[in-house]
Amino acid sequence: MPYTVTPTSLTPVLSLQPRVFADERGFFFESFNQREFNRATGLDVIFVQDNHSQSKHGVLRGLHFQRQYPQGKLVRVAKGKIFDVAVDIRPDSPQYGQWTGQVLDSHNHQQLWIPAGFAHGFLVLSDLAEVIYKTTDYWVASDEDAIAWNDPEIAIDWPLEALTTQPLLSPKDAAAKPFKRI
Repeated sequence: MPYTVTPTSLTPVLSLQPRVFADERGFFFESFNQREFNRATGLDVIFVQDNHSQSKHGVLRGLHFQRQYPQGKLVRVAKGKIFDVAVDIRPDSPQYGQWTGQVLDSHNHQQLWIPAGFAHGFLVLSDLAEVIYKTTDYWVASDEDAIAWNDPEIAIDWPLEALTTQPLLSPKDAAAKPFKRI
């Protein structure tokens, strides 16, 4: 089995550990295999888009989501280290407003499955990070929205002690709404 799947504290967000083959030359792993992903997770998911971002230390992206075209995301780090977060924004969910986070880096090769109906964000902990994620729906600029990364109602425990300054935000993320206004 190419993936070991571990539930997170927030159902149905999953942590996936791909099988990595390493020796003195380096490593190899299948970063994605549709059939094996569906088999390992029990999901019937089809991905339609891949995204790749590069960010420097202290950049915080998110908490992003789409309203009419929600995206499930399979997130991994190709270079560097991030703290990756998912927030349940499904109004009828018993976990509404709860979050989970985990460190993803280019050494542990872990991936995070974030289903549609969750907001997503990450904080860069290394000098530079390259994040690659697959999505289950297309990006629609007019449908995108964001929740304030530091919303007290959600109270995400970001590892800010790893930073020497405040997180670096885009203008869109700096103007993001409080959770109760989404």
